[in-house]
Amino acid sequence: MVKLEVSRDLFSLTEARTVEVQADMGANVDLSQLEFQFGGKSLSKWKKWTSGSNFNGEPFITLTVKPQFVEGTTMVKATLKFDLLFNRESLSTRTIRNQYQKYIGDYELAMLDPQKKIKAATTVKLNVYDEFLFYQQLKPEIDQILEQANKKQNRYVKYQSLGKSVQGRDLHSVILAKDKDAVDNYLNKTLPTSLEDPESLLEKLKNGTIGNYQVPIWFNNIHPDEIEGADAQVELLKKFALRGEVTFHTVKDDQKSTVTLNVDKVLENVIFLFMFTNNPDGRVANTRRNTNGFDLNRDNHFQTQVETQLVTQEIAKWTPLSFLDMHGYIGGFLIEPTTPPHNPNYEYDLLYNHMIEQAHSMGQAGLGNSSFHSYLIPALDYKAGWDDMSVAYTPMYAMLHGSLGHTIEIPALSQKGFRAMVGVGLGAVHFVTENKDALYKNQLEIFKRSVNSEDNRAVDKYFVNASGESIGRIRGKNKNFFPDYYLIPFHKNQQKNNLEAHKMVQYLLRNGVKVKQTTKYMKINGRMYPKGTFVIPMNQAKRGVANAMLYKGDNVSDWEAMYDTFLVNFPDLRGFTIQAIRNAGALDQYLIEIKSVTTPTGKVIANAPKQVLSNTNNDTIKLVNMLLKNGAVVEKALETKGGVTKGDIIVSTNDLQGFENNYYFEAKPLEPSNPIKTEKLKLPKVAVLGSSSLKFTVKELGFNIVDQANADVIVSDSSSFNSRTLAGKSYVGIGLSALTAVKNNGLLPGYNFVFTRNGHEGLVKAEIKDHVLTSGYKTDELLYSTSGAWISSVPVGAEVLASFSNRDDFYVAGWWPGHEKAKGQILAFTHTTNNITITLFACELAYRAHTHYSNRFLANCIFDS
Repeated sequence: MVKLEVSRDLFSLTEARTVEVQADMGANVDLSQLEFQFGGKSLSKWKKWTSGSNFNGEPFITLTVKPQFVEGTTMVKATLKFDLLFNRESLSTRTIRNQYQKYIGDYELAMLDPQKKIKAATTVKLNVYDEFLFYQQLKPEIDQILEQANKKQNRYVKYQSLGKSVQGRDLHSVILAKDKDAVDNYLNKTLPTSLEDPESLLEKLKNGTIGNYQVPIWFNNIHPDEIEGADAQVELLKKFALRGEVTFHTVKDDQKSTVTLNVDKVLENVIFLFMFTNNPDGRVANTRRNTNGFDLNRDNHFQTQVETQLVTQEIAKWTPLSFLDMHGYIGGFLIEPTTPPHNPNYEYDLLYNHMIEQAHSMGQAGLGNSSFHSYLIPALDYKAGWDDMSVAYTPMYAMLHGSLGHTIEIPALSQKGFRAMVGVGLGAVHFVTENKDALYKNQLEIFKRSVNSEDNRAVDKYFVNASGESIGRIRGKNKNFFPDYYLIPFHKNQQKNNLEAHKMVQYLLRNGVKVKQTTKYMKINGRMYPKGTFVIPMNQAKRGVANAMLYKGDNVSDWEAMYDTFLVNFPDLRGFTIQAIRNAGALDQYLIEIKSVTTPTGKVIANAPKQVLSNTNNDTIKLVNMLLKNGAVVEKALETKGGVTKGDIIVSTNDLQGFENNYYFEAKPLEPSNPIKTEKLKLPKVAVLGSSSLKFTVKELGFNIVDQANADVIVSDSSSFNSRTLAGKSYVGIGLSALTAVKNNGLLPGYNFVFTRNGHEGLVKAEIKDHVLTSGYKTDELLYSTSGAWISSVPVGAEVLASFSNRDDFYVAGWWPGHEKAKGQILAFTHTTNNITITLFACELAYRAHTHYSNRFLANCIFDS
């Protein structure tokens, strides 16, 4: 085979390119008979995409200059044009995004003489854009950069895996700094001082004695199918690890200028943190969601997924000054900050102006590095609908730590989009380097306010209602929005869910929040609490993190548009007891800081043949399923009598004893003199239809998931409902799609519902009826809904399980325009008809795997099937 010489060997799905080819085909070749192939196929077989999975358009590769001899030789040359396979520069359309990657790879490009059977060939590459890397290529590329950096530059470049994804892949991360001393000094001296004694550093900044210090810039990509985010980081790492200077262009007022960064000077000021992808499994599968089906950019607060747990812990560790989360394809070149409403736990007056300035710097560099013509900043260009009320998004989570947090959305999946994203990173580096002292001063001011328990009214003008009027932080009768302490009891008479309480303490510690314990038995707010009670003092630098997760939430129902749901409220949605204390300094001398805590486990009282397990927590549900899988006899109490509550679980002491160290349960001996009406449980076979979070929750509770045909019970938050397949089964429907599906089927005459809009959310006061399906709950509870719906009527004979409270203050927090009409309406009911038991909930039972407190409604229904 003859070698085919080419003027380029890299081609792009998003940029048309020509290539000159030549080869020695011999003296007597008939030029008119020469043919060309790409990937073993004639060029005529390569057609452009038209729609769906159809490639029947114009030719993808064309011969623009016909074969001709190079003068005086037997070399034959020609020119080919590789156009756009998908007939467009941007591949951001979802249909294309789902299929373009299968065309990336190495191909044989060949010129053939079929008469003489001569073939001249070489290998070329087709990529989406030149710098795109599959996940499996990331680590080798990083290793190569690190190897070159160690040879060429005297810089500190360190790779680390933050941990493993759901499928066991590494979360690749790199630290780039001036030297190791810079990293050690920041983590061990500068950062601890900034969190403990920010005033001392502010004074040193003011008088010029702070000396040489660095601040972190964090680059992030959480949606792996928005691919430029990872590749731009590799390019930025390459530039700052290997070069002495980095030059780029910026565009301001249509005027282009050139900026040159001296890398050594940059590293005198910053430490780079590269988080190439938070979702390795998604990078492999080319999907937005992780293996469990979760959008990780809606999980940075809930932290139900291992990937978000790992990344947020690292954010808390580093507390970056600048945080860039690289996204794409909304249709415009968008750079935050956002519209109102803003989460009240940010010190927004100390963030906003610098975020606007940094956004402009990033946008101008993005334009200068690409052929895009404009960018937009929601805070300046939108009125509403792109808000940062939710702290689910990675940049918003980082803002709670005092970061200038930005989501950046490039408009195109293309070579141009990649170049723009690199420009964004360069613009941020330039901005932070040029303004480091002023930026750091404001971050220190955030920490100072927090450490001093200061609720500064300068922030209030940024917290506005839908009319644009300043309403400030909602303080009620309190002078300070933030309490002085949060107290999390653990004694069984004071804590309704000790397991979730301990998990919350673990969460707070993992997220950089100080937690302490009382050192003695003491009276607090008129009640005695035992030694060891958990206390979160709010005079700490990370008070915004703590309060964002623990406070009730706000009512922003006056806004017409919100980007997403925003309520967090771990105590009510996870279901544990917490108390806000407003008495500054009252507990300080009786507290000791803790660094870790272990979750509690169950204890068997072995002086009786049987034990009663309270139906109060999800671990008990897991334990019941494990006992059933082991063949143990498990009974459910059908009445409340003699200290046993309807819905409690009764098991043999011998069967239970082997599980004390593995599960948390609350057990007490069953008195032999107390005969109780029970029902024997069997291991349910559960089919799950609908959301990934519902499937995840059912699996986490330990139930066996089967297909619909083999199921005893079907749980669904989807629009799939076929009554003909339900004979002899139970159906549990959750949320608007299920409510609609059952209504449209017509199986339940007399049933109807009303809704405002799917996505309207609310934490509401609810009245719970006494029923085996509601066992483990009290008459008055707080429930959560995101469907904007209520049940307006039920079939004759149906049993109502829960209703919205009839109180005027039934609505606690959320975004639900029109929620007033839900007052006193039905939330859930159950009804049996034609040998089918149907139970419907208008509230959430498994929303994004966060609403643990409602999970037992689901478990009760499954066990009752």
